[in-house]
Amino acid sequence: MEDYVKAIHAHTEWNPGPITTTALAARLRVTAASASEMVRRLDERGLVVHRPYRPVELTPAGRALAVAMIRRHRLLETWLASELGYGWDEVHDEAERLEHAVSDRLIEAIAERLGDPERDPHGDPIPRRDGAVVVPDARPLAGFDAGHPVRVRRVSDADPALLRALAAARIGPDTDLTVLDPPDDRRASGAVVRVRVVGAADAVLLARQDAAAVWVADRGEHDGCTLTDRPVPRPRQDRPAR
Repeated sequence: MEDYVKAIHAHTEWNPGPITTTALAARLRVTAASASEMVRRLDERGLVVHRPYRPVELTPAGRALAVAMIRRHRLLETWLASELGYGWDEVHDEAERLEHAVSDRLIEAIAERLGDPERDPHGDPIPRRDGAVVVPDARPLAGFDAGHPVRVRRVSDADPALLRALAAARIGPDTDLTVLDPPDDRRASGAVVRVRVVGAADAVLLARQDAAAVWVADRGEHDGCTLTDRPVPRPRQDRPAR
């Protein structure tokens, strides 16, 4: 149940709409039947609201449990990376195993030891003790035009191989990039995004699906910018869980 509510909340952090049972099953790598049965049990316990053929949404109680589990998971990831030398491609699975076993006392001791960090190694926000979650304004890398300066805010941890490739290219949270070529289906290389790390000589090529896993923030306009009239992003803060 903890894994399910955590997955539902994690999905809605970076996606505009609620998650479907089918998408939830895919995210947790279980069958659709298993996901449907667990969602039914969560609904009975007042942790989610779900009606046939409708998305799954957390109740206030479900969100409180989800945020508590996400805080555990991301603090453990940060501790493993900063204190024990794990790579950012290794911490997710280890934290998954630990998060259900460690005590609240240990989690808060880890938080204090680390100085109450605001994000995990992938840039995902770590919920505060009161349940508040501050999600940075960011959008996928592929949404910017050629020549645009951006800063990496977070990288999805779904693909360890991509994390290793990005680390080799020195791309991670707070890395400044310039978009050289956005994806364009009219070009033969339309499925590729070409970027350059600021200060580096060589360009980095990312497949479209990999670029979708890199979320970046705008660093300003440039000559010929086609995004001049875009709305100014504002920081978003979830209300504390009740």
